[in-house]
Amino acid sequence: QVQLVESGGGLVQPGGFLRLSCAASGSISSIDAMGWFRQAPGKQRELVAAITSDSSTNYADSVKGRFTISRDNAKNTVYLQMNSLKPEDTAVYYCNADADETDYWGQGTQVTVSS
Repeated sequence: QVQLVESGGGLVQPGGFLRLSCAASGSISSIDAMGWFRQAPGKQRELVAAITSDSSTNYADSVKGRFTISRDNAKNTVYLQMNSLKPEDTAVYYCNADADETDYWGQGTQVTVSS
């Protein structure tokens, strides 16, 4: 079992920045890839960014050049640095961990980009 706890969401103006954190606990050694997904009202959950155990990264086209995913293995934490935020980035952001071919999810954190 893996437990994930997100933090760092909030309200920010367009052009601003936020950093999300996701702390993992439990069967840490079984985690392969971790990532961030988001879900806006009336839309499907979508992948935002992912990072593997060897730190290979993958981003949605809509966030390339603006968002950066990173991981601190010593702290069992994954971060999502979000810069140049746009209103269309407004969503609930969920942390995900792929461990032993099982998906684990955090509770989600709201990000609202509005003036």
